[in-house]
Amino acid sequence: MALTLAGLAAERPLGLRVLTGEDLLDRPIGWVHPTELTDPQAFLEGGELLLTTGLALDEETAPAYVRRLVEAGVAGLGFGVGLSHDAVPRALVATAAEVGLPVLEVPKKTPFIAITRAVSRAVAADEYATTVRIGKAQQELTRTAVGKGGPAGVLRKLAKLVDGWVLLLERTTVIEAAPAGARAYAPALREELERLRAGTRVFALDGDEVVLQTLDTSARRVLAVGASLDTAGRHIVNTAVSVLSLALEQDRAQAAAREALRTGLLELLVGGQAELALRVLAEAGGAPPRAPWSVLVFAGPPAARRKLLGALESEPVFAARRGSSVVAVGPVDPAAEAAARIGGLHGGVAGPVSTTDFAAGLAQAELAAEAALTEDKALVSAAEHTARGLLSLIEPAVAQAFARGVLTPLREHDENGRGDLETSLRCWLEHHGHWDVAATRLGVHRHTLRNRIRKAAELLGRDLDSPGVRAELWVALQA
Repeated sequence: MALTLAGLAAERPLGLRVLTGEDLLDRPIGWVHPTELTDPQAFLEGGELLLTTGLALDEETAPAYVRRLVEAGVAGLGFGVGLSHDAVPRALVATAAEVGLPVLEVPKKTPFIAITRAVSRAVAADEYATTVRIGKAQQELTRTAVGKGGPAGVLRKLAKLVDGWVLLLERTTVIEAAPAGARAYAPALREELERLRAGTRVFALDGDEVVLQTLDTSARRVLAVGASLDTAGRHIVNTAVSVLSLALEQDRAQAAAREALRTGLLELLVGGQAELALRVLAEAGGAPPRAPWSVLVFAGPPAARRKLLGALESEPVFAARRGSSVVAVGPVDPAAEAAARIGGLHGGVAGPVSTTDFAAGLAQAELAAEAALTEDKALVSAAEHTARGLLSLIEPAVAQAFARGVLTPLREHDENGRGDLETSLRCWLEHHGHWDVAATRLGVHRHTLRNRIRKAAELLGRDLDSPGVRAELWVALQA
């Protein structure tokens, strides 16, 4: 911590006495500057403790002199007595009290050089402490990044080092947060994030200084830090930016390698080389599920598929990318539950299948996933899909177009209020052409049903005694 006016006044050997600004003594002293100039503004940067004996000051000139010092932004004024003045001019004290300038009376026995040395020692100690703090922080961040902590660990460590909150974002989406409650700040950052293209933005939020810094990664990622940052804190944030950029790119490369390996192992399974695939998986640190397996295939947006692959890494499931879908092998529940949590995914499941039947099981799961996507369902089993018969093999749009073409004459007839031919035809086909059973189910006389079916055949222009025609009509009615 920088030496403050209060800290300097507390050094008893100096014998300083506070005359004004008792409530302002927490001001840090940047440096000490002795001068007898009545207007030293051109030689000041702000934050100095100005020392003077008042050689050119009196009761008339002191007020203006004090106001010039306030304009220059000095931290305080040390007035040496016993030389030019036996006491600090009353006008100077009154004006300083009025405008908020701390004034310290320096006794004759205390040379200005003693004050300069005291401040110099404090500044040197502060700079050394800052250097040590930065060095230790760099070591801690680096160890965390290369250890098991990874990027998430770096964020947690950074939040502790700067005593604040940290977010890692991809565009405006939070990837990691430290502490977890820091996610609440994300909405307030959205506008600033949208303005940020590259580099740094600094702004105030809820009393904290917020730093947004883009990371040097292939994806557009941003580090957000909210804290009261001093010089050391800013250096620590810069170190974290470098370490995170490297760690994230390393993670990305490792993830890509793992994904490629898993895709290759999946192709070995499809190709009937299950023994080799499982041996490689075990040697790579994976825990292969026991056969027979359930095979699941999930389709959906790329972002949802990426999240699913990440979620399944911690589950007892082998998961890999295959084209535009994710294939999971193992227990059904972990994969299905992860997909449900993520949302936007449609899956098909087949099995359990043996290692030799894996390719067939995968093909069945892929067909079931297509059905789930078409019907907007979360999960469809291959057994359920297969039970749908011939219609499951026909594109829904094609089936519906076929149905409209075939059944339009009946529907136009029924819409004009001239009968109920479509319902009668469906019931008659459903009961395999048995007149009495179908008529009873419809609640009409069998002769009435015969007339309706004869009319339907006439409108359709088809021979309803033909098994092929009946099959086509049944498909059209089901579609």
